[in-house]
Amino acid sequence: MRIDQDIAYLALEIGIDERVPTYSGGLGILAGDTIRAGADLGLPMVAVTLLYREGYFAQEIGPDRMQHEPGERWSPESLLRPMTPRISVPVDGRQVALRAFRYDAVGVGGHVVPVYFLDADLPENDEAARWLTSRLYAGDPDHRIRQETILGVGGPRMLRAIGHEVRMYHMNEGHACLATLEALSAAASRLAEHGEGAGRALERDVLEGVRRRFVFTTHTPIPAGHDRFPVERVRAIFGDHPALHRADLYSDDGGHMLNTSRLAMNLSGFTNAVAQRHGEVSRDMFPGYRVEAITNGIHAASWVGPHMAALFDEHLPDWRKRNADLRLAQRIDAETLLAAHGRAKSDMLELVRERTGRTLSAEACTVVFARRMTDYKRPGLIFSDMERLRRIVRKTGPMQLIFAGKAHPHDHRGKEIIQRIHGAAAELGMDVPVVFIAGSEISLAKRLVAGADVWLNNPRPPLEASGTSGMKAAINGVPSLSTVDGWWAEGCVEGVTGWSIGTRADDCRFEDVGRLDHRHAEGLYHALEHEVLPTYHEHREAWAAVMLGSITINGSYFTTERMMREYAVRAYC
Repeated sequence: MRIDQDIAYLALEIGIDERVPTYSGGLGILAGDTIRAGADLGLPMVAVTLLYREGYFAQEIGPDRMQHEPGERWSPESLLRPMTPRISVPVDGRQVALRAFRYDAVGVGGHVVPVYFLDADLPENDEAARWLTSRLYAGDPDHRIRQETILGVGGPRMLRAIGHEVRMYHMNEGHACLATLEALSAAASRLAEHGEGAGRALERDVLEGVRRRFVFTTHTPIPAGHDRFPVERVRAIFGDHPALHRADLYSDDGGHMLNTSRLAMNLSGFTNAVAQRHGEVSRDMFPGYRVEAITNGIHAASWVGPHMAALFDEHLPDWRKRNADLRLAQRIDAETLLAAHGRAKSDMLELVRERTGRTLSAEACTVVFARRMTDYKRPGLIFSDMERLRRIVRKTGPMQLIFAGKAHPHDHRGKEIIQRIHGAAAELGMDVPVVFIAGSEISLAKRLVAGADVWLNNPRPPLEASGTSGMKAAINGVPSLSTVDGWWAEGCVEGVTGWSIGTRADDCRFEDVGRLDHRHAEGLYHALEHEVLPTYHEHREAWAAVMLGSITINGSYFTTERMMREYAVRAYC
């Protein structure tokens, strides 16, 4: 297999370096892991995103137990390399000037994948234009259209100006869908140069030529999660493109709303979901479309903690180059594995003490929930019956809970959940110690996934497209306790890689949500009382076996190395 020209990866957020806060959570971290894996494999990739000088937000928890959202200013000039080219993009009928800053992702063999951050903060732009790239996920729907215009139009233009010859565009979510219209415009210009009428720009052979150059990955398992904009606002901001008069290319309501995912799917040669079950859900949402499934992964070398990495280096010396070698972690004896994890847990508990002032027990089974704080992920499910939680702990042995994660600034329910966690912590006291750590930076996540004893994940199925936090835990030997959704539908071997809550048949679309939540709370408590805590406290050899199962079965497979090999073979060729 040979790919001779660049693959351009377009994403509205990329989490490639903690010092570059241009990501909000899992979607951006996955983008960063994807780029690192491309560098490891030597793929001819480039990536484009926006430069958010105010980042996303720095989470703070006030005395009212509410999340507060100060900005997080940073200095791109001190971390990234400014590029010389300047381009312009039409937004609201005026030209917005853009420059780019470069970050180099260096692979295990030295191959470099450049990441370009587009910046509109230039003196030739007016204040409104300069603000367009200032903050991630800020502003109203019109602001989002403007940002997506900068990504979709500015990304390809900047790559051409820098000198990249792009063969394939990979759109990570519908945020980049306007790149397809930019490609159609370029095709129309080429036709005009050859004396052919611009009216041919939407003929079948031209559309097929564009489709061959685009790959689209969707991460959203519910209709409401797919961006939909009034088409007249898109025309006013982006421009009155001929494709915006072809409702069959972009609309699911007869032409009034532009569905970014539908536009992306109609103008892509390959569309994929990010887990097998998510593929099933996506095909239900978009009947008539071919939606493949390439399950997400994580960049192994980035997420294995230092103590476990030292073990792997000793027993599996090529694991960084060949992640599949992790299947051979069975060579590591139980005592050595448990000792390495104990050191990682001590590091995590020290961080908890530094960040919260709380001293947690090294002997207690430490259950961690570190995900976006939003209703469908049900962070508070474990608090459904706090008296039962106390009884379980009195019967089986000590357990403590660590929570971390941001709520979207406009997600009031998510903010209420954070309040509830703090309230539960006060109510449970020392019976079941509970701490909440503000922030979601990469260094915090690395400590948590390495030091947890159990990774808790209980979204309402099938609303978790994939989820990657449990993969990060698994590669550190941390088993999951999870509803059977997203990646866990593929990764759960009961009692071998972790434990399930509910069944694969559970589906909140067809069942009363209250009854489903009650049943899952019962399943969570049953697993803790009869499987997880007794094994942890009484059967350490068996616990070590589950840790090894997590590494050898899940850690060796759910990697971006495997994921990018699939993209290269199935999508990019």
